[in-house]
Amino acid sequence: MTYLFCCLWLQPTAAALKGAIQLGIGYAVGNLSSKPDRDVLMQDFSVVESVFLPSEGSNLTPAHHFPDFRLKTYAPLAFRYFRELFGIKPDDYLYSICNEPLIELSNPGASSSWFYLTSDDEFIIKTVQHKEAEFLQKLLPGYYMNLNQNPRTLLPKFYGLYCIQCSGVNIRVVVMNNVLPRAMKMHYKYDLKGSTYKRRASRKERAKSSPTFKDLDFQEMHDGLHFDADTYNALMKTLQRDCRVLESFKIMDYSLLLGIHVLDQKKLGRGCRGDSRRGGKVLYSTALESIQGSVKDPEPVADDDTMGGIPAKHKDEKLLIFLGIIDILQSYRFIKKMEHSWKALVHDGDTVSVHRPCFYADRFLKFMGSTVFKKIHPLRGASSKRKRGSLHVLKSSSQEFLSPLKEEQKEEKKTQSMDNLDHPDLVPRSAELSHSVSFESSKKDEADLGNR
Repeated sequence: MTYLFCCLWLQPTAAALKGAIQLGIGYAVGNLSSKPDRDVLMQDFSVVESVFLPSEGSNLTPAHHFPDFRLKTYAPLAFRYFRELFGIKPDDYLYSICNEPLIELSNPGASSSWFYLTSDDEFIIKTVQHKEAEFLQKLLPGYYMNLNQNPRTLLPKFYGLYCIQCSGVNIRVVVMNNVLPRAMKMHYKYDLKGSTYKRRASRKERAKSSPTFKDLDFQEMHDGLHFDADTYNALMKTLQRDCRVLESFKIMDYSLLLGIHVLDQKKLGRGCRGDSRRGGKVLYSTALESIQGSVKDPEPVADDDTMGGIPAKHKDEKLLIFLGIIDILQSYRFIKKMEHSWKALVHDGDTVSVHRPCFYADRFLKFMGSTVFKKIHPLRGASSKRKRGSLHVLKSSSQEFLSPLKEEQKEEKKTQSMDNLDHPDLVPRSAELSHSVSFESSKKDEADLGNR
């Protein structure tokens, strides 16, 4: 299938697939505008609409310069609701996808997926396999409920699912939010799973101008990213909630895509800004908007905005963090169970990436909460000052209470010293008095015994 895909799309025209995607999505969204708004029903998640787009055009479809193809649109009303939930208007959606040519991105992962980015940095278009598209469609009802309850999430935001059929080849694409904006140069990029087995970037990946590193690379290159207490708590709360949602759907093998921009190295280079209107068009699309709770905005960057990055520190460097959970369309099916069993025989089963959803989520959260993200504790000087202040208050109050007792002790010591001057014996007068008292008491006990 990959060979057919390459022959049909790559060699004739490099822009054939991108043009078909833009034309097909433009037609599907435009056709959807004629349908009235209504609540999403359960049967809407399983709807698949199909239309044939010949190159010469028809009564319903426009003419185009690409090979004839058929377009399938999955759950159009449900995805329209998702776009409305995030404040994406149909005109903006069409403008982002169809106005300018799509930008092709490299794929650092093990999958054979292709990635395309819209020119305004808002949307990623990714090719998915048949099983992944099928799994996403089954996931939609639960995904719908989760977004209603929790629109602030680091999970992928899906805006559309389409299939292009041409010459017997099916190419399925999903439209998602873009996690790493090109307008902000990423000095470091990581694909983190929380596992250690073969989790190191290859030589081919390291040779790229902007490589994507992995878990073992992070441990060697960084000793953790430090956040203030509120930001750390909000970030971990969001990750915990998202992982529990994925666990409930028996999803595993997902990753955290992490981009790090070093503010001190801003002069070293920036990404291409393009026509970026990021932060003002799509709700909850930036990293800062996606985490739970109210987090303070980062310090403004000179002659540029922060693009919604989360403020952090690494040693003496000030950072902006961009992140999101990716690759969530892998369920723990029979093939994945067999893969884990085989790898566990050869290697430590707890270190491989493929694992049970419950174990995978716990290991993922533990790695993120202790190794990758760390909380900035308050300065020791401030706490010691508070301790000294509290000790001073306690000392002054105790002095007021103990001062009468001290005065009495002083008077008693004074009389004892005067008595010692009158009677310079080796035994102190207090011991002598106690000895006489005990002697008198013993004599009295003997007299009482004799009377009896």
